[in-house]
Amino acid sequence: MSLFKARDWWSTVLGEKEEFDQGCLCLADVDNSGNGHDKIIVGSFMGYLRIFNPHPVKTGDGAQAEDLLLEVHLQDPILQVEVGKFVSGSELLHLAVLHSRKLCVYSVSGTLGNVEHGNQYQIKLMYEHNLQRTACNMTYGSFGGVKGRDLICIQSMDGMLMVFEQESYAFGRFLPGSLLPGPLAYSSRTDSFITVSSCRQVESYKYEVLAFATDADKRQETEQQKVGSGKRLVVDWTLNIGEQALDICIVSFNQSASSVFVLGERNFFCLKENGQIRFMKKLECSPSCFLPYCSVSEGTINTLIGNHNNMLHIYQDVTLKWATQLPHIPVAVRVGCLHDLKGVIITLSDDGHLQCSYLGTDPSLFQAPKVESRELNYDELDIELKELQKVIKDVNKSQGVWPMTEREDDLNVFAVVSPNFDSVSQATDAEVGTDPVPSVTVKVTLQNRVVLPKAKLSIYVQPPLELTCDQFTFEFMTPEMTRTVAISVYLKRSYIPSELEGNAVVSYSRPTDRNPDGIPRVIQCKFRLPLKLICLPGQPSKTASHKLTIDTNKPPVSLLSLFPGFASQSEDDQVNVMGFRFLGGFQVTLLASKTSQRYRIQSEQFEDLWLITNELILRLQEYFEKQGIKDFACSFSGSMPLQEYFELIDHHFELRIHGEKLEELLSERAVQFRAIQRRLLTRFKDKTPAPLQHLDTLLDGTYKQVIALADAVKKNQGDLFQSFTRLKSATHLVILLIGLWQKLSADQIAILEAAFLPLQEDTQELGWEETVDAAISHLLKTCLSKSSKEQALNLNSQLDIPKDTSRLKKHITLLCDRLAKGGRLCLSTDTATPQTMVMPGGCTTIPESDLEERSVEQDSTELFTNHRHLITETPMPVSPTQGVSE
Repeated sequence: MSLFKARDWWSTVLGEKEEFDQGCLCLADVDNSGNGHDKIIVGSFMGYLRIFNPHPVKTGDGAQAEDLLLEVHLQDPILQVEVGKFVSGSELLHLAVLHSRKLCVYSVSGTLGNVEHGNQYQIKLMYEHNLQRTACNMTYGSFGGVKGRDLICIQSMDGMLMVFEQESYAFGRFLPGSLLPGPLAYSSRTDSFITVSSCRQVESYKYEVLAFATDADKRQETEQQKVGSGKRLVVDWTLNIGEQALDICIVSFNQSASSVFVLGERNFFCLKENGQIRFMKKLECSPSCFLPYCSVSEGTINTLIGNHNNMLHIYQDVTLKWATQLPHIPVAVRVGCLHDLKGVIITLSDDGHLQCSYLGTDPSLFQAPKVESRELNYDELDIELKELQKVIKDVNKSQGVWPMTEREDDLNVFAVVSPNFDSVSQATDAEVGTDPVPSVTVKVTLQNRVVLPKAKLSIYVQPPLELTCDQFTFEFMTPEMTRTVAISVYLKRSYIPSELEGNAVVSYSRPTDRNPDGIPRVIQCKFRLPLKLICLPGQPSKTASHKLTIDTNKPPVSLLSLFPGFASQSEDDQVNVMGFRFLGGFQVTLLASKTSQRYRIQSEQFEDLWLITNELILRLQEYFEKQGIKDFACSFSGSMPLQEYFELIDHHFELRIHGEKLEELLSERAVQFRAIQRRLLTRFKDKTPAPLQHLDTLLDGTYKQVIALADAVKKNQGDLFQSFTRLKSATHLVILLIGLWQKLSADQIAILEAAFLPLQEDTQELGWEETVDAAISHLLKTCLSKSSKEQALNLNSQLDIPKDTSRLKKHITLLCDRLAKGGRLCLSTDTATPQTMVMPGGCTTIPESDLEERSVEQDSTELFTNHRHLITETPMPVSPTQGVSE
């Protein structure tokens, strides 16, 4: 921010909700008074033309009624206003107003008033030209060296220059290669038009070349026209500036060589007459307008540059000489002589703030009031600090893993899942196979208590589940409103999701007295999707590769009452076996023992066990809660299936490595493809033909390789996404079994989920393996550490893709081993004591070195053996009419 503000001499606001641009401001003695005082001419996009002659009684006064000389509504939007000698046979100045389809030239005259109302001003239309093309901007000057009159050149939106010799139309020419119009200026010294094309290069065209070129009866953009031959339009010189230009201004002082100033989006350039760069300046802020003017130093030029930070910078060539603050963002700036005051800076904003100001050194400073000093009682401060620290410590202990959220009464969210499928399935783009894919409707209801201007609802489900719509926006303009949306959920791919739980999240801002924009808040509501959405009744299987046994403390429950609608045979009320078949996937068999309070889940795919196991436990808990039984519990006493889990980890990691190699190979082939293209382009541009030496064949072969590699990368990404979903299902199952095995609390299970499931999706930059390895290493060195020596070890803060998964598998095994030997998970530093103090009697010590870890892995093979061997010792024959034999 500048220390000094622009000193306000006179200011006003034009109209209401009108818009202005850089061509809407002009300064000139438009009424030909002859006193040398400029008038301010302003045109707006609403079609209003206003002429001001400010003369404030004292500095800083606002506009008075007599300051406005003229205000006329011309109906059409005003794009640009200019003042010059536009009427033949007259040396007087006239006003040219450019509309989108019309050019009008007016004379402005004043009549002396005989009453207190003052002088009266009026405009008279001298002539007008109806344009066949939509205009963009215009420039004027003595084209071709004419004396005593000004000609007008208008640039259309499609790149045509139309020249008017006052009352008559002269000719029109298309600029070669024009795509979008740019700023346009005329240089009288070189008799040429200068513009910036859409190619981001400054181009100069001689007026003589324009006049003698082929008439633009229709647009022609051939290569001959661009190069120039015969009567084609030939460019005089070009300069590539590498950015789009905002404005062009041509200045010449003291009959010296003229300079071409170009204001870009990040720089401003000063060019010589032949297009060479005299100097350039990189701007720190985004500019909005500029104006070069005469400098008091010989051989230099001053430039006013306004920017979008409400600042006006004054440069002498490339040196910043002054910076002043404006009350608005200027889109046009002029310097003129108003009321015998020379050098007044006139600025105009896009919303109509017109200000006349000058540069001064009167700073506008804010001095903070003195604060009443008082003596501090350090003993009382120490007591208060200790009390606050105790409160903070108690809050952290009571919150557990997750911070407690306050009750949200501003907005309530409810989600209801329909018990029945949609009559017409919305799964129009499902890729599951031959099975019909159903869809189920979820209704989300929002009820507000206060006014909420904007609330955004986002609904999430686990892939490959798909939503018909997942984003909604609501406006609660009155309290106690209710809005309900209905969406359908279906299975899109032929593999199962890692969870059947969905989440509806609403983000909104609640306005307060201190913060009108509102305090951002988030409220969410979870819902469970039915198992039948992704699963069909199937035939029970007697054999399976993967089996799990869940123990309970209550008598077995009929599977028919737990899973109504999934029983293939309902003759016997005590159904003890049930089959499930996932859409496009494998089968899962569930068995209930009649004698031993056990349930067995078996399948050919390890990850497919998760959903059925989790659904079984949830439904058992709901069943016994309805019966009024509160001490129901499940447990797992078998061996942890780490070997199967590690196989899924290895498969996922192999896909990541394969994808990385494919991307590297694709990058190499792309570099090779571009190199061959450059060589071929050089051969084709060579004037002397040379043999291609089979470069075309090599280009075709490389192109085919690039396409094949791109397809392989895309396929690998799909496989990796599917593998990650399966890995998440297996991870959920392992966490569930660990919790049942060690009877972990909800807080401890939450810690395991945060460590094993930190990512919703993994990428090549940040993957699941390195993230989980860092989290488990942190647990092993903190709450599961054996000694303070392990706690002092620092973890590597940089996560890189590992070379293999051996370290991760070793840490997972060690985590299970320490949990089996009495370790407990926690996040509080107070309870992270060495685990040697809580080890049960007879347990071996936790190793500290890698050598001891390897020995523990060998010793603990009996504990974490493949559970397939355990299953073979206790066979469970499947029979529809006979229970499970233990």
